[in-house]
Amino acid sequence: MARAVARELPGIARAVEAIARALRRGGRLIYIGAGTSGRLATLDAAECPPTFGVAPRLVQAVIAGGRRALTGAVEGAEDSRAQGARDLAARRVAPNDVVVGLTASGSTPYVLGAMAYARRRGAVTVGVTSNRRSPLARVARILIAPQVGPEVIAGSTRMKAGTAQKLVLNMLSTAAMVRLGRVYDNWMIDVALTNRKLRERGLRILIQATGASVAEAQRALGQAGHDLRVALVMMKKGASAAEARRRLRQAWGNLRKALA
Repeated sequence: MARAVARELPGIARAVEAIARALRRGGRLIYIGAGTSGRLATLDAAECPPTFGVAPRLVQAVIAGGRRALTGAVEGAEDSRAQGARDLAARRVAPNDVVVGLTASGSTPYVLGAMAYARRRGAVTVGVTSNRRSPLARVARILIAPQVGPEVIAGSTRMKAGTAQKLVLNMLSTAAMVRLGRVYDNWMIDVALTNRKLRERGLRILIQATGASVAEAQRALGQAGHDLRVALVMMKKGASAAEARRRLRQAWGNLRKALA
């Protein structure tokens, strides 16, 4: 699977550029899928706010059959093109959004209806499939099609195709967030410090990124209101919390620019 995904790097890179550009302009990344594809998309979207400190609206997922489909099969939900379009219309898709449609076969009606609607609305459409010669290829501006070969259990696309989709989703969201300055080196500088484990992780990141002592890092975090990004700028630039926040505002939140 990894080799199949690696062969799609040019398409993945184009999609990442489109996503980063859209998010900079106030747009959103919206995934849409049915069954396993929709569940994988929902997982990736749900992980973005705690990992990268972004608003939940920034990365969204739409699954055929709605919330019920997250934990059980909703038979027939994937068969309606019209419902796919309606569900996407409910998200008020606009030209500055990127819509990523996921379907192993490339022919799921629900996803095709949603993608056709997104295209009419002027959004950038990205197709993720295991079938390069599929209807999805005709409605996607950017196609990512890892050729994973026959499934171990024929027809069970949650296996090889699903694994490839998970790899692609990880790359799309992670690389886009890196481009937006939501990480520092390989540290999750925007991790939400919402529980003990994450607060300890944030403290470790600050110590590793600055070479400071535990006491110094704790003091900076306290002065920064437990905002890891602000604390890092404070320690790297010898700045106050107010000055660090001003630098970040002027850099539109891009940490590397704020530290330049």
